[in-house]
Amino acid sequence: MNLAVQLAPNHPRGLLLKNPVMTASGTFGYGTEYGELVDIQRLGAIVCKGTTLAPREGNPQPRLVETPSGLLNSIGLQNIGVEALVRERAALWASWQVPVIVNIAGEAVEEYSAVAARLDGVAGVSAVEVNVGCPNVKSGGMEFGRDPKGAAAVTEAVRAATSLPVIVKLTPNVTDIVEIALAVSQAGADALCLINTLKGMAIDTAARRPALGNIHGGLSGPAIKPVALSMVYQVAGRVSIPIIGCGGISAAEDALEFLMAGASAVEVGTFQFVNPRALLDVLEGIEAFLEREGLSDLSGIIGAARR
Repeated sequence: MNLAVQLAPNHPRGLLLKNPVMTASGTFGYGTEYGELVDIQRLGAIVCKGTTLAPREGNPQPRLVETPSGLLNSIGLQNIGVEALVRERAALWASWQVPVIVNIAGEAVEEYSAVAARLDGVAGVSAVEVNVGCPNVKSGGMEFGRDPKGAAAVTEAVRAATSLPVIVKLTPNVTDIVEIALAVSQAGADALCLINTLKGMAIDTAARRPALGNIHGGLSGPAIKPVALSMVYQVAGRVSIPIIGCGGISAAEDALEFLMAGASAVEVGTFQFVNPRALLDVLEGIEAFLEREGLSDLSGIIGAARR
């Protein structure tokens, strides 16, 4: 059975994954944290946590609040910075079979391009995922992703700064996701990831104040799957580059829905906190489905709901 998927068919070096199951940025650390729980080499790709030009301490506590069928997070892109990432992580990644994709973010277009340029040519880094959709930082992030021109400007800058494949992760907190997707696609993205978290908040009624230290956060988990699935379906009919489906995937059935909606791969995130084996459960479930249906590869299900 062949589960391989090409996420950058228009890129000179491509981005070939042996299967479509990826980790979602911010839920799998740098790929080492789950090493004793998951055989990471079985995964299609690992997307590391968001990385910025300089280290960030992140937002004030509390940063996590559970909600019905979901999770609000306000981490605020806490990370070690790109220089430490290259120095401390890349050599290990280069020894792995599974490709590692670095999620990058910034507060200005120039910061995005600087991070991308620093990662260019670094052994162990297979691609960059451009975060233009983070809803829990005060500047940058989602502000670029809400505007077609801003999202395109970031994409163009990153594309010019690196020879790596470029994936752009879009925010759902917009009026027209298709307009943003088209702008990013035309600006040089090799693939899209839909979606990042939905902006939300919770109130601590005992304290009579917002439950998150940053007031607002990003909602993820099963609660957002219908929104994510709808947006993947809308965009898949309008762009010619691959889409990675992300948002609320907790089982193989969820992943299959995204693939049938037009995604070529999926990212599993929040549900790993409930079930550390969620990634492998999803992978094995996809394999079992293909076997039951008598299919030898993914071509029979990718976009099947659109035909």
